[in-house]
Amino acid sequence: MADAVVVPGSRFGSAAGLLMYAGDVPAFRGATVHRHDWTGAPPAELFEPRVESWVCSQVRPVLDALPGQPLLIGKSLGSFAAGLAAERSLPAVWLTPFLTVPWVPAALERATAPFLLVGGTADTFWDRALARRLSPYVVEVPAADDAMFVPGPLTDTIAVLARVVVAVDEFLDEVGWP
Repeated sequence: MADAVVVPGSRFGSAAGLLMYAGDVPAFRGATVHRHDWTGAPPAELFEPRVESWVCSQVRPVLDALPGQPLLIGKSLGSFAAGLAAERSLPAVWLTPFLTVPWVPAALERATAPFLLVGGTADTFWDRALARRLSPYVVEVPAADDAMFVPGPLTDTIAVLARVVVAVDEFLDEVGWP
């Protein structure tokens, strides 16, 4: 049986919002989903190199406990685990990754397994050109912020959520996971 690991951003847990549904995609495909939430608050200065070590120190034991090549799903701060995914050749889904923080794209450039990047044009950490250079699997949502909220009625944001769920499922189909 396949495994998937879900790693949160800095504000919400691994079973909230976008991560809840993105993590449910592998579950509906028969995978065992391991939702990891941070133990302790993330460091106050999120964009210091030591934060990457903090994230990896929390995610590494989860990955070490699993056989095979689990799928890694991370949101925002969780994208600081991209180096682990690259080292272990893990397929990944990065939701609103911090592409403007140098070590995240550097890790993504080292990746040998496929990964999906999902971001919005109103997210200050998203870089459209860089995303398209890093991966052939990119979903960009006009006007979406780091939470993937868009202006207008809440139903418009719910439609974005549905779009992301479909994109994750299609990505997993395309790369043959599991």
